[in-house]
Amino acid sequence: MKRVIWMISGLNRRMMKLLFALALIAYIASVWGTYTNMRSIQEQGDLKIEQIIEEAVAPLKEKIHDLEQSVSQKYPPVKFLSEKDRKRILITGGAGFVGSHLTDKLMMDGHEVTVVDNFFTGRKRNVEHWIGHENFELINHDVVEPLYIEGLAKRVGARLLLASTSEVYGDPEVHPQSEDYWGHVNPIGPRACYDEGKRVAETMCYAYMKQEGVEVRVARIFNTFGSRMHMNDGRVVSNFILQALQGEPLTVYGTGSQTRAFQYVSDLVNGLVLLMNSNISSPVNLGNPEEHTILEFARLIKSLVVSRSQIQFLSEAQDDPQRRRPDIRKAKMLLGWEPVVPLEEGLNKTIQYFSRELEHQANNQYIPKPKAARMKKGRPRHN
Repeated sequence: MKRVIWMISGLNRRMMKLLFALALIAYIASVWGTYTNMRSIQEQGDLKIEQIIEEAVAPLKEKIHDLEQSVSQKYPPVKFLSEKDRKRILITGGAGFVGSHLTDKLMMDGHEVTVVDNFFTGRKRNVEHWIGHENFELINHDVVEPLYIEGLAKRVGARLLLASTSEVYGDPEVHPQSEDYWGHVNPIGPRACYDEGKRVAETMCYAYMKQEGVEVRVARIFNTFGSRMHMNDGRVVSNFILQALQGEPLTVYGTGSQTRAFQYVSDLVNGLVLLMNSNISSPVNLGNPEEHTILEFARLIKSLVVSRSQIQFLSEAQDDPQRRRPDIRKAKMLLGWEPVVPLEEGLNKTIQYFSRELEHQANNQYIPKPKAARMKKGRPRHN
């Protein structure tokens, strides 16, 4: 009996061991299945997380790429100058229309240029293609806080170039206007602040030259046009082009028989650089001697734009010069300078520029309207 019981007990133990082994195998299989399922879910989750991260990072990668592109931007070609030939040049108003083109010219010639501007009419994007260049520096400054550049010129022995204007001749009684003509200006008229302001600027420069020995160059600039003109400056070129492009009437003051002579900005800049490097201390006219009436000019722009705009005649303005044409014999003889860009070629370039500006501003939901010519007591600017 004991033997039978022992045998049964032995069988039970073996059975228990087998059952335990099977249970252990089943447990291991269950754990392994759970682990593999969890691993599969984790892998899928990891893939999903990676996808989300990739989608979030993609715009950042694009911005980083853009930044890398801007940091490694290619500047316009710059000529190499040795230390003794390279000049350090300060341009006040260097982000404006003429100033920015002069900046381009001097930078590409290999000089070091510092631009000072308060961006009231100038724009940073006129010179932004130079930002970061080792020869270029941009200072945001308003000359309401004086820079005393005349004192700086004296201290470092620099030459001072004044950008004067044909407005110093006023409404001339001599035609064409040469540099020895003293002008015909109404000192209390609606144009007096600008006209007399430029005249006194010339006076002060020459007085400082005589008193302190600072070298002075004076350019009397006649009507100039080209890219980077401010769209709402009220000048005849920008007004006519803007009006023609937008299908609005081209506004002519009086009969339109007043004459002007228009030069393209690149011609002016070349003349300024030649004058700055010359030994000519007396004023020099820089302008195009090709004379046109305002009405002819309006019709020409209307034709080049292929515009359906009408020409609208408004009342004549007070003290508006009737004839304006430079005598440039001095510039020709002493500088070897004269304008070379044909009027229509320059106008077509300017029209393309204004078309792009309009498109750019339309995309930003802002369409500028032609600004009425600057007037005071009925006086426009046909400049």
